[in-house]
Amino acid sequence: MLRYVGGRLLLLLITLWLISTMTFVLMHSIPGDPFTSEKKLPEQTLKALKAKYNLDKPLPQQYLLYIKNLATGDLGISIKTPNRTVNEMLEDGFPVSARLGLQAIVIASLAGIVMGMIAAVRQNRPADMILMFIAVLGISIPSFVLGPLLQKYFGLKWELFPLAQWGDGFWGEFKFTVLPSIALAFTPLALVTRLMRSSMLDVLGNDYIRTAQAKGLPPLRVLTRHTLRNAIIPVVTIMGPLVVGILTGSFVIEKIFSIPGIGKYFVESISTRDFSVIMGVTIFYSGLLILMNFFVDLVYGLIDPRIKLGEKEAG
Repeated sequence: MLRYVGGRLLLLLITLWLISTMTFVLMHSIPGDPFTSEKKLPEQTLKALKAKYNLDKPLPQQYLLYIKNLATGDLGISIKTPNRTVNEMLEDGFPVSARLGLQAIVIASLAGIVMGMIAAVRQNRPADMILMFIAVLGISIPSFVLGPLLQKYFGLKWELFPLAQWGDGFWGEFKFTVLPSIALAFTPLALVTRLMRSSMLDVLGNDYIRTAQAKGLPPLRVLTRHTLRNAIIPVVTIMGPLVVGILTGSFVIEKIFSIPGIGKYFVESISTRDFSVIMGVTIFYSGLLILMNFFVDLVYGLIDPRIKLGEKEAG
C-alpha cells in the first residue's frame, strides 16, 4: 500500500511539472505580451514593466524562475491587477467557487444515484422513461444555456431566487447559490443517472442477487447492501474528472451569476492576457484534478475490498 501511494505521488508531481511546462510554453507562444494593448505607454515604462515581471529575460531563464517560484508555492503577481498576487486571488475566490462546486457535486451525485436506482428498478416503466428523458435533457443542454433560463423563470418571472450577486452570511449566500448550483449540476446529474442505471441493471442480473431475493431478504436490504455497493463503483470511477469538470465549468456560470469566485479572475485574465493569473489558475485546477483521481483510486479499496491497490497498479 505504501509503495503504491509513494509511486502515485511521484507520478502526480511529474504530471504537474509537465502541465506547468506546457502551460508556460503555450502562454509564451502567443504573439506579443500582456502590454501590447497599452499603446499609450512610453517605451521606458514598457521596459520597466517587463523587467518587473521578468518578461525582459530570455525564455530559459524565465522558465527556471517560474519553476522555482512554483516549487515554493508562489504563483506570481497579477500583471493587470497591481499589488495583488495570484495566491491572494485564489484565497479570495476559491472558497466561493468551492462552495458552489460542492453544492453542485452533492446535487449531481446524490440525485443522480437515486434517480439511476429508481430508473433501473422501474425499467421500461413510466418512471424510467421520465428519468431518462430528464437525463437526455441534462446531457443536451449546457450549463451556460441553462443558467440564463433559470434566471429568466425562477428569478425574473416567478421571483423565487435572486438573479445574481452574493449575499452575507451562510443563509444569505445560500439563496444566491441555488440557481447556479442547479445549472452546474444538471449535466453531471444526467451522466451519473445514466451510468448508475446501466450499472444497476448489470448487477441486478447477477446470480448472487437472485439468491438473496430467493432467501426472502427484504427488497430494500437487497438493494442497499447487495446491489448498491457494487453498482456504485463505475460512478466513483468518474467522480474525479466530474468534480473538476464542475469546478472548471463554474468559470462561465460565475460570470453569468456575478459570483466572486475564481471564474471571475480567470475569465478577466484571458481577455486581458494576464499570464500570471492564467498560468496560476490552470496549474491550481490541474493539481486538483490529479489529486481527485488519486483519491478516487484510494476509495476503490474502501468500496470493494476485492480491489487491491498494489495488484491493480502492477496489472
